[in-house]
Amino acid sequence: MTAILSIPLVPVRRDAQTAEFFDGTARGEFLLRENIRTGELLAPQTAVANDADYRWTPAGGRGRIISWTTVYGRNADRDVVPQHILAVVELDEGPWWWTRLVTDGTEPLTGASVHAEFHKSGEADEHEYVPVFVLD
Repeated sequence: MTAILSIPLVPVRRDAQTAEFFDGTARGEFLLRENIRTGELLAPQTAVANDADYRWTPAGGRGRIISWTTVYGRNADRDVVPQHILAVVELDEGPWWWTRLVTDGTEPLTGASVHAEFHKSGEADEHEYVPVFVLD
């Protein structure tokens, strides 16, 4: 099987709404939004009506693949080649996360166990660490 090529991540910068999440990723923590009244856990990207009703809480950073697809591109010879894998991961805590899946060329299986790693999204100091998932 052809190994999946690793492409650079798009540089990501924080804003006021993402600052706490990226503080967590810089520490190697995957954070979820927790409703302080109900205990419901939401994916980090979920918009909430009132921030005061939610806090950031660490998750285990583990889950399973719900779905995935290979993204193709062209190499210098204009041949179509696989570039990276995108996946939907159901976190052990319940929320779903859309992510880049890092693999050694092994084709992922739906239901396969994965864990988060945190990769720097660019070379500049202001570029954040972002979660990607890796097959167990």
